[in-house]
Amino acid sequence: MNKTFKAHINTLERKHRDLLISKQNGISDIPKLPGIYLFSKGKKHLYVGRTNNLKRRHREHLSFSVLDAPFAFKMARKATGNKKATYKEKGSTKHLSSQSKFRREIKRAKEKIRKMNYRYVVEKDPIKQTLLEIYVAIALKTPYNDFDTH
Repeated sequence: MNKTFKAHINTLERKHRDLLISKQNGISDIPKLPGIYLFSKGKKHLYVGRTNNLKRRHREHLSFSVLDAPFAFKMARKATGNKKATYKEKGSTKHLSSQSKFRREIKRAKEKIRKMNYRYVVEKDPIKQTLLEIYVAIALKTPYNDFDTH
């Protein structure tokens, strides 16, 4: 195995543990630093993501913009039976966002997300971020991460 890749891989389990034991003290305590974040409801881990600004990304997941809130959008897709993203007009982000039923589900999803635990771990290296996001999603079986291309 490539030495550099192996060195990156060897950091994943420790960072994963750090993520799971991290606690959010409040929105004002979230740093404007790069890292990995995790949304959980109780003991159920639902969605992991990566960002260059943990504070901004948390805010975006709760914003009014559908494009900045992928977790809420995925929850709304599931709730409305529109599970797969598409490039076709019907089922597209623009199309779904124009439907009142879907907009209600996005709003419900964001209300649920607001109540979830948001954990994070700082990781400045973009390659380590990417590997850690994938590792955490696999290890925790987060149902809203699919890594599919659209």
